[in-house]
Amino acid sequence: MKQLVVFDLDGTLADSKLSIDVEMARLFDSLLAVVRTAVISGGAWSQFQKQLLAPLTPGECMKNLSLLPTCGTQFYRYAADWEQVYCEKFTPAESQKITASLAAARALAGFEPERVWGEVIEDRGGQITFSALGQQAPLAEKKQWDPRFIRRKKLQAALIELIPEFSVHIGGATSIDVTRAGVDKAYGIGKLRDLLHIAIDDMIFIGDAIFPGGNDYPAKQAGVLSIQVRDPP
Repeated sequence: MKQLVVFDLDGTLADSKLSIDVEMARLFDSLLAVVRTAVISGGAWSQFQKQLLAPLTPGECMKNLSLLPTCGTQFYRYAADWEQVYCEKFTPAESQKITASLAAARALAGFEPERVWGEVIEDRGGQITFSALGQQAPLAEKKQWDPRFIRRKKLQAALIELIPEFSVHIGGATSIDVTRAGVDKAYGIGKLRDLLHIAIDDMIFIGDAIFPGGNDYPAKQAGVLSIQVRDPP
């Protein structure tokens, strides 16, 4: 029997930037009662609190849940409350280089949306995320912007040329995630193995972007039994 079930968040447990729904919360509560569970996402800790934790039932079962924002550059566990185990951040020079390269890559990729909602570039500490339509874009706009990944793959390729010393992955519906080299969901899986003392063979990973270039694919490359889903339903 597997000892740990690991989930992606956006596109898997919840639609982009939205909270998990009532049914998902009920199912997740039930899962926490019987097995250790973890969530790894490119999202910041504030997104985990809003999207995942707020709809769940608080209690002792939370001790079975491990949370890894920004692809594992942060780790949270529950005792009497949520506590941060570690946090790895970019240096100011790294952040500046990535931000400048994102601006250059947008020009190279040759697209500029007619409208954006909120900040386009967000520094999440150990990860910088580019959201083409802005952090607060409506879900309907996100879903129709790049359904075949053509724009994001073009932007990803431009960034890989500009900053080859960093990892560049396709994130959510309109986003690109940049981390230090080697920091991806495989890195998060390794942290779970080391901190929870659970072998990779005893884990299952579930995500919507388990394909080459997708930000869930490194979990599969790490050797975890991986199940791809289309969306939360």
